[in-house]
Amino acid sequence: MTASTLNILLMLVGIGYGVVLIVSTFVSNKVTEMFRIDTFLPMRPTENTRKLNLLFGLFVIGSCVYSLLRYIR
Repeated sequence: MTASTLNILLMLVGIGYGVVLIVSTFVSNKVTEMFRIDTFLPMRPTENTRKLNLLFGLFVIGSCVYSLLRYIR
């Protein structure tokens, strides 16, 4: 596996994680609860902190798409 393939794969995994974070904002099950970012913050995770996953998910997707587009050019 070359470095360029690994970079693209890592960016696609980041986009997938961003999608999972956005889904975990709206859906509550065992799988999405494991990936919630607000459970890693020092405050106690509640339904109100679940909205942070949407912001982090959009940020992760945006940064990965930006990096992917810059890498492809």
